Formats: sequence, structure tokens, C-alpha cells
Amino acid sequence: MKSLNIKVILNLSGVLLLLNALFMFIATCVSIYFNDHLISSFLLSGSLVGLAGGAMMYFTRDRRKHINKREGYIVVCVGWLFLILSGCMPYVTSLIFLPNDHVITENFSVVNIVYETVSGYTATGTSIYDDVESLPKSILFWRSTTNWIGGMGIIVLTIAILPFLGIGGRQLFMAEAPGIYTDKIHPRITETAKNLWLVYLGLTAFFAALLYFGGMNLFDAANHSMSVIATAGFSTKNDGIMYWNNNVFIQYVLIAMMFLGGTNFALIYLMIKGQFKKIWSNEEFRWWVGLLAVTTSIVFLALFFIIYPNYTTETYSWFNFEHSFRSALFHVVSIASTTALSVEDYSNWLSVTTLIFFALFFIGGSAGSTSGGITVIRHVILLKNSWVEFKRILHPNAIIPVRYNNRSLNQTIVFHVMAFFVMFMFTWIASSILFGLLNYGVTMSFQNILTSLTITASTLGNVGPGLGEYGPGTSMNSLTDSAKLLCCFLMILGRLELFTILILFTPAFWKNT
Repeated sequence: MKSLNIKVILNLSGVLLLLNALFMFIATCVSIYFNDHLISSFLLSGSLVGLAGGAMMYFTRDRRKHINKREGYIVVCVGWLFLILSGCMPYVTSLIFLPNDHVITENFSVVNIVYETVSGYTATGTSIYDDVESLPKSILFWRSTTNWIGGMGIIVLTIAILPFLGIGGRQLFMAEAPGIYTDKIHPRITETAKNLWLVYLGLTAFFAALLYFGGMNLFDAANHSMSVIATAGFSTKNDGIMYWNNNVFIQYVLIAMMFLGGTNFALIYLMIKGQFKKIWSNEEFRWWVGLLAVTTSIVFLALFFIIYPNYTTETYSWFNFEHSFRSALFHVVSIASTTALSVEDYSNWLSVTTLIFFALFFIGGSAGSTSGGITVIRHVILLKNSWVEFKRILHPNAIIPVRYNNRSLNQTIVFHVMAFFVMFMFTWIASSILFGLLNYGVTMSFQNILTSLTITASTLGNVGPGLGEYGPGTSMNSLTDSAKLLCCFLMILGRLELFTILILFTPAFWKNT
């Protein structure tokens, strides 16, 4: 094969380490403010990561700036590997500086640290900590920070602040977020990435302010804003969002956050510019809104007429109506956007609602959002192609293209979507079997099988908690170490949308081109 540009791969990985170090120093300020005795931990972590990143950039300063598509995939994979390893540092150094802290020593095993870090950066949001409120404030902030920088993608951040990447930046952008893009905010990929991150930062600050004025303290508001806008789900409370169940305003704010987090950020950018007609003309957005509306209606009817009447004598009161609507909307948007926050244990509702939520695991949010999953646009293209196939059967000689946003799609895109769907389902089935064997052994029960199916679907789709045994509000601490590592691999695979990782295991990738 042609020699890889190792220097540019290491150079860009060094940039990622420097950015990660910067966020560690911000966490240091949090530690200073709360005096949680981890100042030295974050200073050491940030310094080591920063020095490593600086050294990698210095010794590769004579690198060729341009990168090809193959090198773009490698940069993303290697970059994420460095991110995860460096992101583990605050947890590791905490063991050094607080060796007598029972909360840290009991929870911070190597596998647990890796799991928590991967869950953070991939915006999955499942945790191995049973008692998060006992963790130091700076650690809680670092967890939310990993959610935030992983939600939009730190590679995209790199492109936003490093214009010298040029054409190579496009390869990185498409390698990390290879969803179906038919519209561009700006012809320059650097400008696009910058606009996306400005929108992301602005929404984070705006919703943090709303949560603060809605009743959260500033620390909780900032953490939840970073986590929820990334459609992750890390919380500063053991009860998660249920801690504020008596605050209706906060719940509606979170609904808005999760909806926007699951919406294409290019459309949010257009929304800010006041171009509302362009937003509604986007076919994926209409399907996204329609999916939420139909699903919410079904769940609402189940709650209002069947479930909640068992809890109160005021069956058809305004309170139950509003409560049913809010709870239905909250959980549908939460699962569909892959945030997976909950204000109730929805797994204890009806079987039909559980099946609906499980189906949402496989849909995900919009392309170009912080959501995981297969994404709405891929499902739309699959449905359209299936419908067109009926016409092709009736008219075998006719050329009938799949149309999206009033434009004909290249057949290559359709084939890519079909291949992605098949690969996603195959990966889910294979990983479910492997998870069951690793966590339960060959004598697993039928309930164990169902748990394996749901937990692998939720991790591969970056949803978060599964159903049943590992449902809402449940930590993953009881999983075996091997099962945790498998979940880590699935989370990364889902975050980078399968092909970015799996293509490295194909012989064709390493052959001469």
C-alpha cells in the first residue's frame, strides 16, 4: 500500500490531546471553587496530556497538511483512541491523590474508568457509578464535559479552530460524522464546523440559563445543559432528572433541549437566521417531527386511558391530561433522540409502550445532530426505496430513482444506506449473543436473552440504559468486566457509525490504491 502520512496523523492527534488538556484545566477551576481536593489531580492530568500533545505536534511540525480519505479514517480512529486514553487520566490520578477516599477506591477500577470515559465521549450516558452524588464535584463536571465534547465531536471542533486543514478537514468531518448530508451550511468545511460549534455553544449556554432560572443551582444547570444538548444523559443526582420531578418547567426545558439535540444542527443554524421555510421544506425534519408526534400520541393515549387511571381517582382531570401528555412527550423525545432521560420507570408501563420504546432504539435522531442510532434519514431512504421497488417490479424497464427533498438520489447513496442497515442489524445480533455469553454464560435464561438484546441495542445506538434489568436509573456496575469492554466497543462503533471503524478491518483498506 502507499505509505501513510504518519506525521499528520500524529500531529492532529496531538491537537486533540491539547484540546482535551484545555478542558481538564477548566475542570481544575471547578475543583478550586468547590475545594474537593482534586486540584493536583486535574493539574497533573492536564499537564501530562498537554505535554504529550505538544510534543507530538512539535516533532511532526514538518508534516504534509493535506490528508486523503484513508488517512482521515485513521486520524479519527487514532484520535478517538487518544481521547479515551487521555480522558481516563483524571480518574487515574484521583486514585493517586485521594488514595483513602472509599468512593474513588471502590469505583475507579481500570475497566470502570474506561467504561465511564467511553460512555462519556460517545454521549451514551450510561454509568457504572451507583452513587454519583458522592463523587467529587470536579469529577462530575469532567463526566459532563466528556459528554459535551463528544456530542458534537472533538474532531469537528479541531476543524473549526484549525483552518489550515483545508481539504483534509472535509475528510475528517465525513469520517467522524458520515451521515447522509444533502445540504451544506457553507461550501467551506471549516466554516461549517465553526458554525455548528457556535450554535452548539450558544444552545448550551442558553439552556443552562433556563435551567438555572427554572430552579437548578448553577452547577447542576451547567452539567445537565452540557449533557442533555449532547443527547447523553449523565446527571449529577442519583435519581437523575427524577430529582426535579416536581418542577414542570425544567421538564419542558429538557424536552426542548432533547428535541434540538436530535435535530440536524444545520437546520438549527437556519432557524437562528430566521429561514423557517427552508427548515420545514427539509424532508427529514418533517419525518422527525411526524415520528415524535405519532409516537407521543400513542403513548399519551395509553397513559391517559389505561395506566394513570390505576394510580388516581381523578381519572380524566386536567392534571392527568397534562401529566400524561408531558410524560409521553418527554420519554418519546428522550428515547428517540438517544438521550434516554426518564422522569418515570417507563419499563413498568404497558408491554406495548415498552415495544414502542425498544423500536425507537433503532431509529435515532436526525443526521447532523448529536444523536446516535441509525438516524431518521436512513429509514426514510429505505422506505422510499422499498416503495419505488414495487414500481420497478411492475415496470422493469423504467428508470425510477429514489427522490429526497425533491431531488433524485444517487444510487450509490441508496446502496450505502442499505449496507449500513444490514451491517447494523448483523452487529446487533452478533453482539447480543456475545454479550449474553460474557455476562450470563451458556445457561442464560430467556430474561437474560431479552436483557442482552436491549442492552446491546442501546449501546450500539448510543441510547444509554436498556430495558428491564438495566433499565432507567440503573447503573452498569454489575456487568462483568468483559461485558463492559464489549459495550465500550459497541458505543464507539455506534458513535462513529460503524463503517469508520469496521473499514479498518477490511483488507482492501490497506492495499495499494
